[in-house]
Amino acid sequence: MVSGPVTTLSPSDWRNRALSALRAGRLDEARQHLTSGTAEHARDAAWRSSAGNIALELGDPKAAAEHFGKAAGLEPDNPEYAINYGIALTSAGRPQEALVSFARVEGAGRNSAQYCSARGAAERAAGDKSAAALWYDRALAIEPTRAKALHGRARVAIERGEDTALGRFERALSVNPGDADLWLGRAQSLDVKGDTAGARSIAEQLADQAPHWEEGLKFLAQLRLAAGEPNFASHYGQAMDRVPQDPNIPVAWASILAGLDFNEEAAEVAAKGGARFPEHQLFALLEAIYAGAAGEDDRAEKIFSVLQMRTTDRLIHEARHRIRRGEFAKAEYLLDDVIEDDPDSITAWALRGIVWRSTGDPREEWLHRQAGLAELRPLHDWDAVLPPAIALLHELHDNSPLPLGQSLRGGSQTRGLLFDRIEPELAALRDAIVATVEAHRSNLPPQDVTHPLLRHRDAAWQINGSWSVRLSGGGDYHTSHIHPQGVISSALYCELPGQRGDDPQAGWLELGRPPPDLRLDLPPIRTIEPIVGHLALFPSTLYHGTRPFAEDRRMTVAFDVTLRPEAN
Repeated sequence: MVSGPVTTLSPSDWRNRALSALRAGRLDEARQHLTSGTAEHARDAAWRSSAGNIALELGDPKAAAEHFGKAAGLEPDNPEYAINYGIALTSAGRPQEALVSFARVEGAGRNSAQYCSARGAAERAAGDKSAAALWYDRALAIEPTRAKALHGRARVAIERGEDTALGRFERALSVNPGDADLWLGRAQSLDVKGDTAGARSIAEQLADQAPHWEEGLKFLAQLRLAAGEPNFASHYGQAMDRVPQDPNIPVAWASILAGLDFNEEAAEVAAKGGARFPEHQLFALLEAIYAGAAGEDDRAEKIFSVLQMRTTDRLIHEARHRIRRGEFAKAEYLLDDVIEDDPDSITAWALRGIVWRSTGDPREEWLHRQAGLAELRPLHDWDAVLPPAIALLHELHDNSPLPLGQSLRGGSQTRGLLFDRIEPELAALRDAIVATVEAHRSNLPPQDVTHPLLRHRDAAWQINGSWSVRLSGGGDYHTSHIHPQGVISSALYCELPGQRGDDPQAGWLELGRPPPDLRLDLPPIRTIEPIVGHLALFPSTLYHGTRPFAEDRRMTVAFDVTLRPEAN
């Protein structure tokens, strides 16, 4: 018996089939058509490009990047493929790689509004807000009404502290009036300018019209907290009632409450979420987390004893629970599992340090007490760079709120990332900090591939996550916390209280005191007396906080040292 020839479909046929399924809402079928089309036409650049566009519409930027990357590799002189590859990489959270793709076709692309706008988005995602502004401006010079460039440039303006931010959001809204994020940006710009009533009006409309949108709900909670409302997050409950099918609302609501130590209330929200969405084990985990933090250990134990999920979050939070119950061997077993999978888990290492201290394990000395790991260093050129920066910081703090979900208890924290701003005083301060951090690096113990900090001693570092905090005497303080994204954490002392009251260490930095929810009677392993113009640098695996002080003000600048992402 002779079989007939195998019939294949053309790339355009597969594209049309996938699009038809996508438009009809048959997403699994659309994905299957992409798989089948790729099996037949893996080395067809046009097919790969079509598949990348469809994957983006399916909300799969990782797959889109793979398809566009293949297209760009098959036809490296085609700028469209390289641009689309860069767009997909940015959407997939790989902006450094996107910039490499954009650089390859910069000559052909720099006169294209699409290229310049997409390049701006990649630069912004990579953290270079100045370069992002330049590329967005170039896109708008070519095409003044390009919606994505207007939106991106407005976002960059507010992130850099530009006075033009409000006008830029209004211009972007004139082109795209239905974009909720643009309205949010306009509200945030009004808030920066001190028009809290205008900001509140927009925020309430967003919460009413888009009750499922977490960013809008969060901004309204921030405004209500700043206004002193005790039930600052009650609108999450209203949103939950209006969109009962959305599990993300109770998750966000509980997180907002727990971020300011309302753990008992957060546990109740999680329990409500679990009752409404019994198929989502996340709510059981959240209820256990918040109940344990609120002191309801038996309630947390009951949940952990039957919980089936074994995610990293579950392991870390059950380890916290075991520490509270004094079950240190069980806690260490759970943390070992996390660190085996992720040797850079700052949270797991920090808790491991607490376990080792509690059990007298000598490895805690190696982890946190080696000479040079934690130091107070004079800021490079501090007498020149610090005074003008201090004056500017006070201006920023005068219109900055108490943030949500941070370690701050009282006081204010500057908005956004401090070193993204355009003021030259902050650029000079950043340069001085970089020089001081490098001096600290040179005095660290030798590289040790088994140590969470020293394994990165000679890696490429960058300053990330910069902000300033201003506390007032009478109870403002930082509760003990860690920065899980950092390698090294910091506190630059800009202004200190003159009066200390009854506590001779009022306002001092404490390193190593466990966070309050662990309920351990362990003192800090070190206290550091602040000195104006000096920078405290210490491993991010060390819990740290400040002691309350009675009078005057205390202002610091802080940041994280992180690993610089390298493009492939």
